[in-house]
Amino acid sequence: MTNDLTHDPGNQHPTLEELRAVVQPPEHIARYNAEHWAGALYMRHASLRATKLLLPTGISANGVTWLMIVVGVVGGFLLWLPGLWGPVVAVLAMQLQLLLDCSDGEVARWRQRFSPAGIYLDRVGHYLTEGMLPIALGLRADHWSIGHAFDVGGWTVLGFLVAVIVLWNKAFTDLVHVARAKTGRPMLDDVASTARSRVSGVARARQLFTYLPIFRAFIAIEFSVLTFVAGVADVLQGDRLGSQVLLLICVPLAFVTAAGHLLGVLTSSRLK
Repeated sequence: MTNDLTHDPGNQHPTLEELRAVVQPPEHIARYNAEHWAGALYMRHASLRATKLLLPTGISANGVTWLMIVVGVVGGFLLWLPGLWGPVVAVLAMQLQLLLDCSDGEVARWRQRFSPAGIYLDRVGHYLTEGMLPIALGLRADHWSIGHAFDVGGWTVLGFLVAVIVLWNKAFTDLVHVARAKTGRPMLDDVASTARSRVSGVARARQLFTYLPIFRAFIAIEFSVLTFVAGVADVLQGDRLGSQVLLLICVPLAFVTAAGHLLGVLTSSRLK
């Protein structure tokens, strides 16, 4: 951290300018993998104001992270709701989750209170949310309801299958840090060069997918938008065909994404 001695961490009412200088340093915003495009585009502007409102409440950074987890899991689960209610709730919940995800780190940087628990909870939140969304899509495709909690079919099974693959894919990233830590290697800088494949064919394929970013389909923000489009199709058709088609597309897409990610990790310099 470059700003840890330039402000009073106990100040509960900083100005937006003071906050921005401390909690949104350029080196943090410019991270290659960790910063979502929506953060740079608009959410960091909103999160600064949210953080300013949260600081006087005394809530801890981990407390904000817990809120992020609850919003993500509950909002993702409610995707099953009929009509457009489910997709609308999911889209709004994922936006709020991203807002809180930005704010928890900002609260920690302002107060200069960091812990492994905060990083752990943040990872848990994203695992739970991004696993819940395809499960809820499967429930929605199956016309599931609370009153028939155990009445599920093949669409729900497909939703669980996609969720498992999504979680595998996320684990492929986190296991890089585990492997490096167990062999005494330092943490990697979050820059593009560390993720670049050393195999030319794989590197070219990865470059192609920057123009067709199918790998982003399973990130909570993007997935919720896709479910909204499918939900509109459901309403227009008067059934769940849109959700069912989206789920069918997600199955091979998840396999391709996970396999490509694993190959990319193994052929990059991240495990050297």
